[in-house]
This record gives sequence, C-alpha cells and structure tokens, in this order.
Amino acid sequence: MLAVPELGLQGLYIGSSPERSPVPSPPGSPRTQESCGIAPLTPSQSPKPETRAPQPPPFSVVVAIDFGTTSSGYAFSFASDPEAIHMMRKWEGGDPGVAHQKTPTCLLLTPEGAFHSFGYTARDYYHDLDPEEARDWLYFEKFKMKIHSATDLTLKTQLEAVNGRKMPALEVFAHALRFFKEHALQELREQCPSLPEKDAVRWVLTVPAIWKQPAKQFMREAAYLAGLVSREDAEQLLIALEPEAASVYCRKLRLHQLMDLSSRAPGGGRLGERRSIDSSFRQAREQLRRSRHSRTFLVESGVGELWAEMQAGDRYVVADCGGGTVDLTVHQLEQPHGTLKELYKASGGPYGAVGVDLAFEQLLCRIFGEDFIATFKRQRPAAWVDLTIAFEARKRTAGPHRAGALNISLPFSFIDFYRKQRGHNVETALRRSSVNFVKWSSQGMLRMSCEAMNELFQPTVSGIIQHIEALLARPEVQGVKLLFLVGGFAESAVLQQAVQASLGARGLRVVVPHDVGLTILKGAVLFGQAPGVVRVRRSPLTYGVGVLNRFVAGRHPPDKLLVRDGRRWCTDVFERFVAAEQSVALGEEVRRSYCPARPGQRRVLINLYCCAAEDAHFITDPGVRKCGALSLELEPADSGSDGAGATPGRREIRAAMQFGDTEIKVTAVDVSTNRSVRAAIDFLSN
Repeated sequence: MLAVPELGLQGLYIGSSPERSPVPSPPGSPRTQESCGIAPLTPSQSPKPETRAPQPPPFSVVVAIDFGTTSSGYAFSFASDPEAIHMMRKWEGGDPGVAHQKTPTCLLLTPEGAFHSFGYTARDYYHDLDPEEARDWLYFEKFKMKIHSATDLTLKTQLEAVNGRKMPALEVFAHALRFFKEHALQELREQCPSLPEKDAVRWVLTVPAIWKQPAKQFMREAAYLAGLVSREDAEQLLIALEPEAASVYCRKLRLHQLMDLSSRAPGGGRLGERRSIDSSFRQAREQLRRSRHSRTFLVESGVGELWAEMQAGDRYVVADCGGGTVDLTVHQLEQPHGTLKELYKASGGPYGAVGVDLAFEQLLCRIFGEDFIATFKRQRPAAWVDLTIAFEARKRTAGPHRAGALNISLPFSFIDFYRKQRGHNVETALRRSSVNFVKWSSQGMLRMSCEAMNELFQPTVSGIIQHIEALLARPEVQGVKLLFLVGGFAESAVLQQAVQASLGARGLRVVVPHDVGLTILKGAVLFGQAPGVVRVRRSPLTYGVGVLNRFVAGRHPPDKLLVRDGRRWCTDVFERFVAAEQSVALGEEVRRSYCPARPGQRRVLINLYCCAAEDAHFITDPGVRKCGALSLELEPADSGSDGAGATPGRREIRAAMQFGDTEIKVTAVDVSTNRSVRAAIDFLSN
C-alpha cells in the first residue's frame, strides 16, 4: 500500500487495480483544508446499480403538511383506509368569501421571541395591536421564499420580521411546524382516541421540486427541532416534492373533478363557464373499447378515469404555480400499476403569486416614493400588513373579462402618516405622479382599472409561460398530451386564461382540478401512504468526489501531476456518482467501499462535489463546487483484529447512496462485523 504521510494523504486505493484514491491534493490545491482519511476499495468503474425495496416502518396514519409561501395547511389519512383523505378543521378568522381550508403562512412571536400564534389568529391579533406596541412584536409572513433564495443557507441563517428584527430561520420554521404538529395531533386524538402515541404517525412535508438539497435538509432539521420526529426515527418523516404530490393526486381524479380550459362554452363565454373534461375524451373512450385489458389493470390499481383512458407511455406536465415559485415536472404513466416516471429534471423559478404583490408595492413606490414606503413599512408594520391584505382580496377577483374598476382600501394610518411625512395628502400625490391608471376615490380608496390590475400580473405570468414553453421545447418532453395547472396561484383566472391562450395553439390540453388549491396537500397524503409511486426520477445535478488517478501524459494537465514514491498521480479528478439528468430508479444504489486510514479512527469525512454539467473532469473545473460532506461514524474496532500481538486487519466500510428519492440518502455497513455504521450527508455545513 502506498502512503505519502508528508502530504497528509491518509489512505490510498488498495484494490486490485489501484487507479483512484479520494485523498486531498498537495499544498496549494483548493481542497487541502480537510482530509477525508479513507481509502476506496471498489474498482474505479462504478458497480452495476442494485435496486432494493426498503420496507417502510409501521404507522397508523399519514399527516401531510403543505407548508406554502402564502398559505399552509395539513391533511391526513389512516393506513386502514389510505384514500379517504381528511382535511383539517376550518380555520377561525379569515377573509369573507375565501375558503378557509388553509391558513395564511403568518407567524407571530412575542417581543421576547416566544410563540404566540400562527395563521389567521396571528394576522388578526397583530392587526389589532396598538401601532406603537406592534413595533416590538415579531411578525413573519411569506418567509418560505427566503430559504429558496438564500445562496449560503446554513443552520444559522436568519430571517427578518416585518419590524426589522432578526431571528434564526430554523427557529421560525420550527415554531410553525410545531403549531401544525400540535393542531394535527389534537384532532387525531379526538377522532381516534386509541391511536398509539409512539411511531403512529408518518409525517410528510412538501417542498418545491426546484429546491436544492440544503433547503430540503433545512426543512428536515426544522422538523427535528419542532419534535415531529426524532433523528433516530428519521424514516418517519418524508419530504414530498410539490408537483410530484400534485401528480400523484391528479392520477386519482375522475373526469368530473377536472376542468378543461380548452373547452369553452359556445359563444366565447367567460373563463368560469367551462365544460367538464368528459366530452374531451370521447375519442379516447372509443380507443379504450379496443384496449379494455389495459383499463382493467389501471382501474384495479386505483387510478382515476382520466388515467385509465391514457395509454402506457403517455406523457404530461404538471405546473405547480404557488405563492413563491413555479415548479414544473414531466411524468410518464407506466402500466400496469400506474406508477410514474420522471422524464426531465424539475425546473421552474421564483414566479409565484408574491410576484404580483411585489409589482403592487413597486406601483406604490412610483406614486408615493420609495423612501416613504420603506419608512411606512418599518414604522407602521401592522398597517402595512393591513394594506397587503386589502390588495390580496382584490387580487383574487381580478380576471381577464372583468369590466369594472377595483377599489383598494388604504388604512387610515397610511393616509395620516403620508400627510405628516410629506405635508400634503395622498390625493395630491396621485395627481402629481406619472401613474394615470390609478385614481383616488372619495371613499378613501385607490381606484384601479382592470387593465392596470392585469398589468401587475404580467411579469409573473410571462415568466411562468416562458418556463413552460422552454420545457416543452426539450426533446425529452416531446409527445406531451396534457398540462395540469395546480397550486394556489392556479386559481387565478388571469393566469388560467394566459396559459390557455399561449399553449392551447400547440394542441396541449390545459386541465385544472376543481380543488386546485388543495391538490398538493391531498397528493402529499397519498404519497405518504405509497412513496414508491414515483418509480424513476432525474438527477438535477452531477454528484461525485475528488480522487487521485494514474497520471496519463497528454490527457491530464501538467499542473495536476503529483509524483510520490516513483508513482505519477493526477490530482483533483472528479469521480462521478450520478450525472445531471440521469434517470435513477427508486432504491437504486451507488456503492463504494472505504478503509479507514488509521487504526482506531472514529470518523471519516468525504467531501462531495456537484455541478450542472454532465462531463466535469476535475473538481477545480468552472461550475464544480463543494456541496456537502459524507460522514461515517465508526465504532471501535474489535480487539481481535487490532489487539496486541495481532496483525491489524483491514477494515472495510461499505457505503450505499441513493439518488432516486426526494432526498439523497446514504447507509453504511462495517463489513467485518456486518453492523450498521451511522452515515449522513450534510449539505448545510459549507
């Protein structure tokens, strides 16, 4: 075995073909700060991936929490009747005319930082506080987006309340999750008093599919802190990808539970005058009579009528348009069991409904001045929340065919604060501004034309459509027949009409479930009952480690050459575990075996690298970055192998990584004892 201790190389390849070693580079290399202290035992070529079907732990009920940017909620179903989904109780408070099966994602903490309330209760209590008193309370809203936009997310990342005070983001999320945990368990105890306390619940948390691994791990850490599950029972918590959950739910729907946006009422009626999707599939039914065998398989698998009429291999897109992001996924329906295969990696961007809110805020800045709006938000935070609530109510009524203007109430404190700050009233500000499509109403309201309101939607809606069109242009997505529009923002008639107008000409059928705002939540419950329904996923990135390779002149750069003990090595070689856009089956494993470099070594750390490219050669290539670390916690070796007078045995640790689930997972075994080794991948330590 080759050892180069003066360079800190703690272990080298000891297999039959010593070509690679995941060891640090020599001094001056970008990765000399850490040493992984391991030696790989597997051949340089990855072994053929093995598929195994892990047995889920027993549970009595699945509780899914749809933690959204603007609204959140939970639902559950019992293992004895998995498809009977129970929605959470109606929430107290709320806005007139709005269904309250979800509650606003608003958290209120006392001035001391203790939990006070969540949802409508938090919003209403904060609204009723004295303006001076409200400045001391910590009110958080729409904070989920901060996790998506944070480029250096860690466990110490902080969130800013509306009054400017900051708190650790992990505590903020844990407060919210703890609220849902207690609310859900109380309802479960009332419905099922005999429910066992321990290990009875499998929890499911929804996250956008475009979230990277650090954000997913952050949500898991928040769940641990909130007490949903313990680290020892980590398998009792599942992370569900939002568009996947929607897809799982949509495949269960009957035809009368869907709206086909391309089927307009004769005479070009309003968007709300849509016919059921039933008539759109008469031709499919005719074809179905010639393939009853396929339909029987699917119906027996619990798949809805629409899916029974689709043929094996049919493809469709799910566009999850939520409060903070748009998430796109492409699935292929597999027969005979109705499982799903992802055809292209999840894509999307920050084009959620909050984009319309930001456009409204920018409009206010044009009228009243950016400095005034910033000061008002800081000094009158509760009144600012009132103003956003008033806008939200009018935003929900916006539509492409609406004729009348929309009135948006300005809080009295806004009108009074502006007069004191500027020396004139808001009506004067409107007359002096360059904004001519917003007028002042004598009732103390901003009067906005429908055209002006629709303009506020355009940047966000255009971003969504551009993402969908770019996805449909991919060769992997050819042959798509359906587009399912889901998520809270998909309730908007403005968005529905724009998507149909842009994509209907392609022959794409745009379909919206009737309970579009609850599609993800209900799908997350079904996913929790049968997480194997998505059988194949696409890796969003390329993952691997840095190793030493035999140096080959003419192929390897001279600056990567390392010579030790007469052998020539190439440093910083990127050994790939999985490639970006590679199809990976659920349970498929990439295996590596490692040997601790020192007797008695208790911990092994292996740096993980990732990139968007499929063909990276070195960990120093542009776009390649350290994204996490694989940690193996070792028990002391048996005395029989390392005891006095004995020849130290070679200790092999076999690690198996899975890239086909919603999270990257790792398990490890000490081969000599066949005992499990505590293994974890940390994406938040950078």
